[in-house]
Amino acid sequence: MSEEGLSYQTSGVAIGEANRAVRSFADAVRSTYNFNVLSDVGTFGGLFSGQFPDISEPILVSSIDGVGTKTKVATMANSYFGLGKDIVNHCVNDILVQGAKPLFFLDYFATAKLKAEIVSEVVEGAAEACRENGCALLGGETAEMPGVYSGSECDVVGCIVGVVDKPKLLPTQVENGDLIVGIASNGLHTNGFSLARAALFEKTNRKIDEPFLESTLGETLLKPHRSYLSPLWPLLQEGGWIKAMAHLTGGGFIENIPRVLGADVKAVIEKHTWQTPPVFQLIQSDGNIADEEMYRTFNMGVGMVLMCESEKAIPLVERLNDCGETAWVIGEITKGARGTIVV
Repeated sequence: MSEEGLSYQTSGVAIGEANRAVRSFADAVRSTYNFNVLSDVGTFGGLFSGQFPDISEPILVSSIDGVGTKTKVATMANSYFGLGKDIVNHCVNDILVQGAKPLFFLDYFATAKLKAEIVSEVVEGAAEACRENGCALLGGETAEMPGVYSGSECDVVGCIVGVVDKPKLLPTQVENGDLIVGIASNGLHTNGFSLARAALFEKTNRKIDEPFLESTLGETLLKPHRSYLSPLWPLLQEGGWIKAMAHLTGGGFIENIPRVLGADVKAVIEKHTWQTPPVFQLIQSDGNIADEEMYRTFNMGVGMVLMCESEKAIPLVERLNDCGETAWVIGEITKGARGTIVV
C-alpha cells in the first residue's frame, strides 16, 4: 500500500483553480456594485444597505431557482455565458410578478471538476444580466464535488432579493371578466429542457450544431432567458394597469397561472391568438408530444402573462408594443374552479 498521504488536490478538489476563477471574474462582479453595496468580493457575507428612503412600507421579496438541465445543452455546445444570464433573469421575473424590483443576487456554480474559464463565463454572464437589471451581484459560491457530479456535469443556481412598496404589492384580486395579456418569450427560457433533449437528441438524434432557422439548434435552445423588468416596471409604478402576473417557467401555462388566481376563477387561454415559435413546433413533432403536455411544460412563445381589467387590455398591449415588446390578448378569466384551460 502506498505511503503517500492524501490531499484535497488528490481527492479531486482543486482549490487553486477556484481561486483562479475568482480572480478572473472579480472585476465583472464589482461592475454591478452600487452605493448600497458595503462589501467586496471574497467576504464571508455580502453587505447591502437596508435603507429605502423612497419607499414608504418596504417589503423584501426573495426567490431561489436553477437553470435545470439547460446546463446539459450548454455542455453539449461548450457555451456557458448564457447560463449566467438565464439564472439572473429567471429570478428577476419571479419576484417581478409580486411587484418587486431586484436589489441583489447570489450565484452558485457546482461541478465535478472545476475549470476557471467555465466558471468565469457563467459569472460574467450573471454580472452582465445584473447590470442590465440594476441589481448587484453581491456574492456567490463555486463548488467542486467529484462523486456527486460526474464528467462535465454542472449546476447553476441563484438567489435574489428585491423590494416592493406594500401598496404596490401584487397580485390583487383577479375577477371574472378580466382579460389576459401575454408577452413574447425569446425561446425555451429555462424550462422543459429534459423533455426537449429527449425529443431532439435522444428520439431523433439531432446534432447540437445543425442549422436551424438563421443559426444552429444549439444557439436557438441556449438563447438566454429574458427579463421583463424594463417594459413592466414603469407600468407597475404608475399603478392601475396590472392586477396580477404569472411568470411561465417550470410548468408552462397549466401550473403557473393558477398561482395568482382566487379559488373561484379560472384562466381560459386561446392558443390561436399568437404564433407558436418554430422551435416548439420542432420539439413537439420530433417527440410526438401531445398539446396538453406542451402547454404544461413549455412557455410556447409566451414568457410573461398579465391579468387586467377588460377595458385596459388593448391599451396595455399597445403600450407594450410601443416600447418594443410583442404582446397579445391571449385569453380571459371566467368563473370556475382555479386552474388553466388551453383551447
